[in-house]
Amino acid sequence: MSIEHRPISPLRQRMIEDMRLRKLAEKTQSGYLRWVREFTRFLGRAPDTATAEDLRRYQLYLGEQGTSRISLHAAVTALRFFFEITLGRGELMAGMSHVRVSRTLPVVLSPEEVERLLDASPGLKYKAALSVAYGAGLRASEVVGLRVDDIDSERMVIRVDQGKGRKDRYVMLSETLLGRLRAWWREAKARGQMLPHGWLFPGQDPVNALSTRQLNRACHAAAAAAGIGKRVSMHTLRHSFATHLLEHQEDIRVIQVLLGHKRLDTTALYTQVATRTLAAVTSPLEHLSPKATPPA
Repeated sequence: MSIEHRPISPLRQRMIEDMRLRKLAEKTQSGYLRWVREFTRFLGRAPDTATAEDLRRYQLYLGEQGTSRISLHAAVTALRFFFEITLGRGELMAGMSHVRVSRTLPVVLSPEEVERLLDASPGLKYKAALSVAYGAGLRASEVVGLRVDDIDSERMVIRVDQGKGRKDRYVMLSETLLGRLRAWWREAKARGQMLPHGWLFPGQDPVNALSTRQLNRACHAAAAAAGIGKRVSMHTLRHSFATHLLEHQEDIRVIQVLLGHKRLDTTALYTQVATRTLAAVTSPLEHLSPKATPPA
């Protein structure tokens, strides 16, 4: 029997319904289900028969296997949802310890590197899409989720419909970005790829949107063609957007709104990589009284 046709157990169905009720993203739901499945495989019996000691043993097992802190955190989060929400037995989670994930600084491109990357984009569609990621600070999923009607050239804003956290927001639309989007729209319309009220960046079949995988591949290809040695992804363009705004003295609270961050401390991370801002700070060493230079 294929996986696609296996019946879903009542317990799994209940968890799926719980996640949908809380409107968790599809990727999050998939990750939660995967970790519960891995735990069930480790346990060797139904997960609803687990004890706090079983959960403790599983976390020890993951650690012994060399599981990263990020994956350990994901496992604990998924199992916490399953036991607290789906089973209503949150007391069992006392067997698992909280995993603190260290925060790493994001990779940021210089303005010159961004320009080279965009110029090396494989075609007008990808140049426009990558320009949106950098020029408006959008995530890859938000770029491919744009529709033609989301571009408001009168108010010079872009509507991001149901971004991360299921929240709508508006971001700015610059004249340069609008020009690139119009150039792409004209080309796509001439090819019959741009449907009325359709996707701004359609896939091979205009009915479907471009996939995030395709967009990431184009980003990697552009970075390689531009000779950029840094590890570049679509999120690098978003990081660069925020950092460059900060270096140009934009208010960090405005940047928070543009990025759609829930917490200000998430946005504040960019203060650690805004090199132009850091370089403008005067070292306290400069305020010390000058001493006579000792003889050579």
